[in-house]
Amino acid sequence: MYGNTTSTKPADVEKKWVLIDAEGLVVGRLATIIAMHLRGKTKPSFTPHVDDGDNVIVINAEKIVLTGRKREQKMYYHHTGFIGGIKERSASFILEGRFPERIVEKAVERMLPRGVLGRQQFSNLRVYKGAEHPHAAQSPVTLDVKSLNPKNARSA
Repeated sequence: MYGNTTSTKPADVEKKWVLIDAEGLVVGRLATIIAMHLRGKTKPSFTPHVDDGDNVIVINAEKIVLTGRKREQKMYYHHTGFIGGIKERSASFILEGRFPERIVEKAVERMLPRGVLGRQQFSNLRVYKGAEHPHAAQSPVTLDVKSLNPKNARSA
């Protein structure tokens, strides 16, 4: 009578590889696009309880842009496990440090569902601070995030 609803099974999933150049992109807007691809919401075969998203490679993570005064004012907190052991770091401290790609990783991680499925989807994300990546053999398709919306890119 009505159309049939299909539910994708894990064996039927076809994962593609997507390459995103993060140079000059706004962090939050970039993270939403990455999270959509990791979850599989860009595909017509989206199934909420199956990891049918793509593998996403992000390069130039050190050249992302934070709008407003977030670079100095945004704080990232973690706890050492000891009493009174809460630590804070500013976004500029992390971006100028050894692992600037962690800003993009944290933004995407917090947009994915918590639990086993979210952790599995997050493992399909690879972020690199420079322009080189070791995934050329997978022949990733380049996604131009800047052309999707003029607000996605800002000058530093």
